[in-house]
Amino acid sequence: MILNTTTNSPFTPLSAFRANRVILSRNASGKSSVSGFSGKVIGSECMKHKPAYVHSQRAEEIVIEDEVAVMSEAGPSLKSIPGLPNPLGVSETENGINFALFSQHATSVTLCLSLPERENDGMVELKLDPQSNKTGDIWHICVQDLPRSNVIYGYRIDGPQGSHQGHRFDNSVVLIDPYAKLVEGRRIFGDSTERFSKLHGTYDFSSSPFDWGENYAQPNIPEKDLVVYEMNVRAFTADKSSGLEEDIRGSYLGIIDKIPHLLELGINAVELLPVFEFDEFEFQRRPNPRDHMINTWGYSTINFFAPMTRYASAGGGPICASQEFKEMVKALHLAGIEVILDVVYNHTNEADDKNPYTTSFRGIDNKTYYMVDGNGQLLNFSGCGNTLNCNHPVVMELILDSLRHWVTEYHVDGFRFDLASVLCRGTDGSPLDAPPLIKAIAKDSILSRSKIIAEPWDCGGLYLVGKFPNWDRWAEWNGIYRDDLRRFIKGDTGMKGGFATRVAGSADLYNVNKRKPYHGVNFVIAHDGFTLYDLVSYNYKHNDANGEGGNDGSNDNLSWNCGHEGETSNVNIKALRFRQMKNFHLALMVSQGVPMMLMGDEYGHTRNGNNNSYGHDTALNHFQWGQLDARKNDCFRFFAEVIKFRLKHRVFRQENFIGEKEITWHEDNWDNYESKFIAFTLHDGDEGDVYLAFNAHDYFIKVSIPSPPQQRRWFRVVDTNLESPNDIVPEGVVGIGDTYNVAPYSSILLQAKP
Repeated sequence: MILNTTTNSPFTPLSAFRANRVILSRNASGKSSVSGFSGKVIGSECMKHKPAYVHSQRAEEIVIEDEVAVMSEAGPSLKSIPGLPNPLGVSETENGINFALFSQHATSVTLCLSLPERENDGMVELKLDPQSNKTGDIWHICVQDLPRSNVIYGYRIDGPQGSHQGHRFDNSVVLIDPYAKLVEGRRIFGDSTERFSKLHGTYDFSSSPFDWGENYAQPNIPEKDLVVYEMNVRAFTADKSSGLEEDIRGSYLGIIDKIPHLLELGINAVELLPVFEFDEFEFQRRPNPRDHMINTWGYSTINFFAPMTRYASAGGGPICASQEFKEMVKALHLAGIEVILDVVYNHTNEADDKNPYTTSFRGIDNKTYYMVDGNGQLLNFSGCGNTLNCNHPVVMELILDSLRHWVTEYHVDGFRFDLASVLCRGTDGSPLDAPPLIKAIAKDSILSRSKIIAEPWDCGGLYLVGKFPNWDRWAEWNGIYRDDLRRFIKGDTGMKGGFATRVAGSADLYNVNKRKPYHGVNFVIAHDGFTLYDLVSYNYKHNDANGEGGNDGSNDNLSWNCGHEGETSNVNIKALRFRQMKNFHLALMVSQGVPMMLMGDEYGHTRNGNNNSYGHDTALNHFQWGQLDARKNDCFRFFAEVIKFRLKHRVFRQENFIGEKEITWHEDNWDNYESKFIAFTLHDGDEGDVYLAFNAHDYFIKVSIPSPPQQRRWFRVVDTNLESPNDIVPEGVVGIGDTYNVAPYSSILLQAKP
C-alpha cells in the first residue's frame, strides 16, 4: 500500500494553527527546539536519543501568512502489509513495525507518522482499510522499513457523531495510542510557553536492554515490615536548596542523589505520587479561577504505560525518562528501598464535555473507555469530569497490561490505586460486590508479588474502608485510622476505645477471612490535606492561593492549632505543637499494620494551612532542604529514631492480629467518656516488653507502672515532653520507678530490658 502524505506540522491540523496563528518551527541548527532544552543530557545513552525533529509550539513563533508556505511538493513513500492484531500498541516483527489499536465504534482509522530526518516531508498518513486492516475490533497495520526508534506516531479516527450515543469522534485530532510505551512532546516541566503543545506516542527498539546488574535483586520486603514514605518525584528535589545541578532538580535522577536521606530517615519503601505521563497544564488552556496553577501532584493521566517524560534530567525526552526511571528504581532497590507507584486508573486528563481536552481515549472510543449514562453523557465518580470504564473487558485488560508492564519493564514493587472504589463499579456506575478487575489484579500471576493498596473510596460516595473486595490480597489506606488518631491526640472526648482499636491493628476492619493487620495502611498525613505541622498549627484551611475562594479542600480536618492560628512566636505554643507532632509519629510507628508518612513531615514542612496544594510548583510543595538541616538534631532525629526502633522490634510488626497474650490494656473503665489517657503493654519474651502511655489531657497524669518481667527493669526510651536529645534515647534510660508523671499532651515508651 502506498501512503498519502501531508505537510501539516506533525499531527496538528493546519486549521488549528491558523486559529492559534502559530506554526511549528524547527531549529535551523538541527537541534531540538523544545522550549528550555539545553542539549545537555546526563549520560551518553540519553544524548544519542535526542531527536532533531521534535517541534515546539510556542505562542510567539512564526505567524502563518499563507497556507502554501507550509506545503511541500513531495513526500516519502512507505510500504505496508495488513499486520497483526496482537499485541496492541507498537511491536517489532520480522516484517516491520506493527501498529495495533482497539476501537469498536470507529468507522475510519488513519495512522499518522513523523519520521526522523524527514521532517520537511511532513506527516505521513496511512488510512487503514477495514477489510484488510481490521480483525474484530482491532485495527492493525505493519509498516516496512520504518526506523526502530525516534518515530512519532498517532491516529486520526472517525466514527458516529451522536453524542447522545456516547461517541466523541473528531478526526481533526491526532490521538495518542493508549498502548504507547513512550510519549514525546513537551520536555521541560512547567514551561508555560509549551502549554498548547501536543503530545504523541513514540517507540524505541534500538536501545540495548537496561543493565539491572548481576547482583541486582528486588528487596521483596514482607508487608508487615514496610515503612512507607509518600513522596512526589519533582517536589523532592526541585528546590534550589536541594543543592543539585539545575538539570537534575525535580528528576528521577534527583531521587538517587537523595537516597542517603531516605536511609538516614529509616524508611524502606517510597510511594511515588503519579509518574505516568500526565498533563501539568490542564488548568492553563482557558480562562478559569485555577489558570495560574500547575498540576504538580500528577493526578491527570495522559497514558498508562509511559513514564513522565518531563521528569527526565535536562529535558532529555521520553527514552531518557525511561532509562532514568530504571536507574532510579535500581538505585533504590540496591539501597533496600521498595518502589510503590500511586496509579490513577479512575479517570484521565480528558476532562468533561463542557471543557474537553481530547488526547486519546475520548477520540478513540469514548463509549468503551468511559462510563456514560443512558443519554451518552459522561458519568463522574472521580470528581474530575470523567470516569474510566474499568470493568469493561477491554479497559480491564488495558489496566492489567499497564500494571504488568510496570512490573516487568520497570521492576516496581507495588501500586497504590487512587480512588479505587471507582474500580469496583460496573459499566453503568453501579457498585459491584465482586468487581472483575479487582479480582483479576489479585489473581494475576505477574502481579503475584506486588503490593496492591486501595484508596477505598471515590467521589461518588462509595466508601469501602474495611469492606474493599480483597481476595485476601488487597491492602487499604485506613482512613478511619487517620480520623480516630487525629481526634484522640488532639484531645477529643470519647476516643479512647477508637484509638486503642486502631493502634492494635484495626481488627474490627481487617480481621476477616485470611486478612492480616498489614492489610491496613495506617497514616495520619497524606498528600491530600494538611501536613503534620499544619495539622497542629491550623484549625481552618487557608486555600486562597488556589483561586477558588476557599471553596476547595476539605472543611473537616480534625486539626487543632494548639492555641493560635498559624505562625506564632509564643514558645509554649511552639513547644506544644512539636510535642503533638511527636505524639502522632510515635503512635503511628507503634501501631500494628503498615505505617505511611508524608515527605517533609520529618522536618515539619508547612503549606501555610493550604490543605489542597495540588496546583503549586513552589516551596509550598517543594521539599525544603535548608529547613531539614535546621531541624536535623531535633525533629528529624526523633522521627528517624522512632522509625528505626519500630523496625528493630518485631512487637510492633505482628503477622497476625494481637490478643490477650500479646497485649495488656491497663484500663478498667473503657466507658469513661471524659478519659483521654490510655496505657498498654506489648509483650515479647525475647526482645522485652514495651509499655506505652498516651496522655491527651491538658494536665499531668501520675500513672502506676506495671512490674516488669522477671530479671528485667524498665528503661525510658521515649518521652515526647522532653527536649531533644532526651525525647528519644534508643538504648533507654534507667531509673524508672513505680509511677511516672506523664505530661499534658505527651506520650512515653518504656522497654523492659535485663
